[in-house]
Amino acid sequence: MSEELSAEQQALLHQLAARYIWWKTPDEALRYPVRILAQVMDIGDYEDVQRMVDAFGDEVLQSVLRHAEAGQFSPRSWAYWHYRLGLAAPQGPDVPPMPVRRIPNTGKVS
Repeated sequence: MSEELSAEQQALLHQLAARYIWWKTPDEALRYPVRILAQVMDIGDYEDVQRMVDAFGDEVLQSVLRHAEAGQFSPRSWAYWHYRLGLAAPQGPDVPPMPVRRIPNTGKVS
């Protein structure tokens, strides 16, 4: 995220980090706000997802998808968010392939 976060967005990210990035403290997780958003997009409950959408908007969430790392989304969440955010449509462009991890200098994908 390139723009500054509002106090409300920071407070929400802190709450979401405590819930969805359980292996780090919320303060540690806040160093990577995009990771928090991706985690909520992947496994968040309805209420948390709605709060996130209201606070950050579609444009930010589209950016999260476009810059996703391998393993951040399940296939189901990947497809859902592409349809939900208008990046794919049943009669339009297909959902792009999920990100993969490339092993440098080998040509292998994991």
